Amino acid sequence: MKKYQAGQIRSITLLGNSGSGKTTFAEAMLFNGGIIERRGSVENKNTASDYRPIEQENGNSVFSSVLYTEYGNSKINILDTPGLDDFAGGVISSLHVADSGVLVINVQNGVEVGSEIHFRHSDKMNKPVIICVNGLDHEKTNFDKSVEMLRDRFGGNVTLVQYPVNEGQNFDAVIDVIKMKMLRYPKAGGNYEEVDIPSEHADRAAELQSELIEKAAENDESLMEIFFENDTLTEEEMKSGIKTGLVNRGIFPVFCSAAKNNIGIDRITEFISNVAPSSADMPAWTTVDGKEVKSDPGGPASIFVFKSSVEEHIGEINFFKVISGRLTENLDVVNANNSTKERLSQIYVSAGKNRIRVSELEAGDIGAVVKLKNTRTNHTLNSQGNNKFPEISFPEPKYRTAIKPKSEGDEEKLGEALNRMHQEDPTILIEYSKELKQIIIYGQGEYHLNILKWHLDNIFKIETDFYAPKIPYRETITKSAQADYRHKKQSGGAGQFGEVHIIIEPYEEGSAPNPAMKVGGKDYKLSIRDKEEHKLSWGGMLEYVNCIVGGSIDARFMPAILKGIMEKMEEGPLTGSYARDIRVYVYDGKMHPVDSNEISFKLAGRNAFSNAFKSANPKILEPVYDVEIMVPSDRMGDVISDLQGRRGMVLGMSSEKGFEVVKAKVPLAEMNKYSTALSSLTGGRAMYSMKFAEYVQVPSDVQETVIKSYEAEQEEE
Repeated sequence: MKKYQAGQIRSITLLGNSGSGKTTFAEAMLFNGGIIERRGSVENKNTASDYRPIEQENGNSVFSSVLYTEYGNSKINILDTPGLDDFAGGVISSLHVADSGVLVINVQNGVEVGSEIHFRHSDKMNKPVIICVNGLDHEKTNFDKSVEMLRDRFGGNVTLVQYPVNEGQNFDAVIDVIKMKMLRYPKAGGNYEEVDIPSEHADRAAELQSELIEKAAENDESLMEIFFENDTLTEEEMKSGIKTGLVNRGIFPVFCSAAKNNIGIDRITEFISNVAPSSADMPAWTTVDGKEVKSDPGGPASIFVFKSSVEEHIGEINFFKVISGRLTENLDVVNANNSTKERLSQIYVSAGKNRIRVSELEAGDIGAVVKLKNTRTNHTLNSQGNNKFPEISFPEPKYRTAIKPKSEGDEEKLGEALNRMHQEDPTILIEYSKELKQIIIYGQGEYHLNILKWHLDNIFKIETDFYAPKIPYRETITKSAQADYRHKKQSGGAGQFGEVHIIIEPYEEGSAPNPAMKVGGKDYKLSIRDKEEHKLSWGGMLEYVNCIVGGSIDARFMPAILKGIMEKMEEGPLTGSYARDIRVYVYDGKMHPVDSNEISFKLAGRNAFSNAFKSANPKILEPVYDVEIMVPSDRMGDVISDLQGRRGMVLGMSSEKGFEVVKAKVPLAEMNKYSTALSSLTGGRAMYSMKFAEYVQVPSDVQETVIKSYEAEQEEE
């Protein structure tokens, strides 16, 4: 492969719903550029992009793939992404480093769910978007209807630069209003032939070109002046305005294609090469401390790792974008995230599973490197200086399940496999919950985690079971209670003796210990000597108040009493969940001159606390999440009704770009499999996020059910 200068490099992300033809589109681009000798197909399971077994088995992309092609004097990096929202991580990481997105629309279905979601991601990340209406050689096509849907969903900046002459099974030509020519393709597809626009299309072509010129001029003040003066723009001026409009998201140009027959792909590739922005045209990357780093090949080398994977026969491979400078083989760099040194002994460009070794890469390019020891996704590597770029913001998980191996001997292997899967897909999160005594895995949806299970079964050869995850409840008290407990044990040798008297009450932030209390109809006057505040790792507080006078309990036993109380806080009496927000007064007790020791007072403190807790009107708290749902207006009633059935509290509604946004608080216990239910309610068109908000008391009927369930579980064990 020849060397490319920074201005000759473009990086695009292929976006769109599953089944829109992105992988076939990429295959045609690689074939036209001579990167592959023959075009594969999804049906034949031999495309450059979908080379992993799970993708070939399912017939759709699961991971993002890094590819490239060459056109004239340009290199175009292609990031082919999955169309299903369950695999949003690959879309977001690819958009993070791309200069532009190419949104592929299946003309038979128009704007589908995945297309809307991907467009929203591009909007959030402020990336240019080129639109391609694909599949125009199918018998059931309606180009005009697709364009109408595009404008309805994405606004007035959707602008035609092409339209088909004869959509349907005989599709072989388009009118191109930038060139003002008809582009005709041979039956086998490939390279177009320019011919004059037929007279019957002249008026429509002129009208569309006029709209395009106005749109191009709108995005550049100098071009607007030329337009007012001449009432038109030259082709080069038009291209300049389109490029500016792309960068500003002021124009979304629409092209035509039939990727399966390689029609239209060469013209889109030409447009990407000549008009779409390079990294130098896009806003500069900004470091975590606010410093701008321009895409300058003359600067010190800085690269950002946006994807890591482990591949058979190769091992770990890291994919990166060169943010600045020039990268060469055997370059020594420092990882800004962990300060370790790495050597880039060999660098590659990728065409799916095929790696081509290169000697150098310039700013704006995308490459791969193997055998790095301490580098992962979201890491920055520098040859000089200390640039550190912000991490990719992956979506919060929406689906959780517990997992365990069928064979206990596979526990360690399972841990290693899950960590490797997280490394490849950072939207898969793993929690080893000491509290719940479960391994919990989190993902973007049920299908997402089913794909993970497929890898465990087929790649790692670990048989596992998924089962319902427990809810991390919390326990607390709502009133004061008193209890005392004497631990006494006599044996042949030294005995054990410890007696502890305590009062407990709810702890509220900012409140002070009370020296005079009435508990159970009896008045208590307490001499408060000192207090300890213990901020609990699981949330909330334990305040430990020493009210011992007259030496009834020696000071050296006070830490042992606290230890016993803390043990019971870690395993609450109602459900075995963590307890929180409690103040404990230790006000009296008894010792034995010989038999008293730390273990005696630990057990006395533990049991006194447990007895008091049960008398203090204990309540279960449950985690509640902030849930935000973007839903089509015609499905909003169904979504709100479903939320209310899940004990959700709707906080507000607003509109955003053709969607209704519903904000609610919903208990985690009611969110199990919500992604699947929401998809069913809305035909897959809704999108939601959830984030932990707070702990609140559960209703009494729910508390009763939870306690009974816990007791039944304890009996089974």
